[in-house]
Amino acid sequence: MIFSTIFSKLIPAVGFFLLLLYSPFMCFGIRCFPTTCQSLIRSFGFSEAPNYHNGINCPTSMTSSPGRKVTSCDPSLVHVAMTLDSEYLRGSTAAVHSILRHSYCPEQLFFHFIAAELDPSSPRVLTRLVRSIFPSLNFKVYIFREDTVLNLISSSIRSALENPLNYARNYLGDMLDPCVNRVIYLDSDLVLVDDILKLWQVKLSQERVIGAPIYCHTNLTKYFKDNFWSDPVLSRVFRSNNPCYFNTGVMVMDLEKWREGNYRKNIENWMKLQRKNRIYELGSLPPFLLVFGGNVEPIDHRWNQHGLGGDNVAGSCRSLHPGPVSLLHWSGKGKPWVRIDEKRPCPLDHLWEPYDLYKGRVLRVQHQQRRGQQLEKIDSLIDFRCVQMKRKKEGGLIV
Repeated sequence: MIFSTIFSKLIPAVGFFLLLLYSPFMCFGIRCFPTTCQSLIRSFGFSEAPNYHNGINCPTSMTSSPGRKVTSCDPSLVHVAMTLDSEYLRGSTAAVHSILRHSYCPEQLFFHFIAAELDPSSPRVLTRLVRSIFPSLNFKVYIFREDTVLNLISSSIRSALENPLNYARNYLGDMLDPCVNRVIYLDSDLVLVDDILKLWQVKLSQERVIGAPIYCHTNLTKYFKDNFWSDPVLSRVFRSNNPCYFNTGVMVMDLEKWREGNYRKNIENWMKLQRKNRIYELGSLPPFLLVFGGNVEPIDHRWNQHGLGGDNVAGSCRSLHPGPVSLLHWSGKGKPWVRIDEKRPCPLDHLWEPYDLYKGRVLRVQHQQRRGQQLEKIDSLIDFRCVQMKRKKEGGLIV
C-alpha cells in the first residue's frame, strides 16, 4: 500500500518534469519575459559570431569613428539586402556570417533585413536576435506588410514559393532609404566563400538595372505554360531580345534606375495577369524573367553556384557546376540545415556547415539523453510495479 501511494504520486511528478523539460519552452523566448542578449541567443539556440574588423587598407568613414552611429547614407558602405524570418533564420545567420568572415572590410557592410509584419517571432524579436548574434553589425530591419502582395500571389509548384516574403525583393526600391541607390540582394539559403566587395564592384551598363549570372542556353519553355507561348501578344516579350535565364537569389540592383523605371509596377502587372490566366507554375522568378530576361548585366557564374538544394519536388543532391566558386546557393527544395539535422546530408552540405551559428542541435541531443535517462527510470518503476502486481495476484507479498 505504501509503495502504491508513493508510485501514484511519483508518476505525475515525473510526467510534469518531462513536460517542462521537453515542451517547446525555448519558444517562449523574449515574448514571455525580459532577457539579456546572451540569454536570448541561448534560448534560440545560437552562438554569438566572432567580431570581424577592417583590414589596414579599408576606406576611412563614419564606420571607423568611435561612438558614431552608422547610417545607410554613408557613401563608403556596401549595401546587402536579405529577408529575415523565423523559418529561414538559421540560413540567414549563416549567410551573414560567411559574408563577414570573407570580407576584408567587414565594417563597411550595411545589411538591410526585410521582415514580415506577421512573422511568428515578430520583427522586433528578430531585430534583437540579430543584434545579439552580431553585436557590431551595421544593419536595419524593415517591416514588410504581407497584404501588399497577398492579392497578387498565385499558387505555385511548392507551397514555400508562395511565401509573401519571397516577393519582398520587388519592393526594395520603395522600402530602403532613398539615399541607397545600389544594393546586392541575396537569398537566405547561401554562403559566400569570397569577398563580397568584388561582387559590389561589378559595373552595370547604362541601360541595365540589374546584374546576375545568366544562362542564355536555358530552355525557357519549361518556365511558362503552353497558353503563354501560344499567345502571340504575350510570347512577343521574348522575341524582341535574347532571353536568358537568371536566378533572382543573387542580384546587383541599381535602385535609382529601378525607381525611375517603376519596375515594381511592371512586375506586379505580370503577377495580375498570372492570377487571371495562369501562364507559369513557379513563384516569384517568372515575373522577373518577363521583365528583365535579355536585359541583365552578365556576372561571372562563380557568384551563384545555384541549384544545390535539388529540384522543387525531390530536393535531391547535386554537384557543383564546372568552374570557380565564390558563392554556394542551396536553391531548390533541400536546405543544408534540414538535411544535416535529419542526418541525411548531401556531400556539399558540409561546405555550409562551418558558417552555421545554430547550436540547438547540441541542446536537443542533451535533452534526448536526459529524456532517455528519465524514461529508463520510469520503465524500471513500471516493470517493478508489474512484477509486484503479478506476485500479489499469485498470492505473494508486496514489499
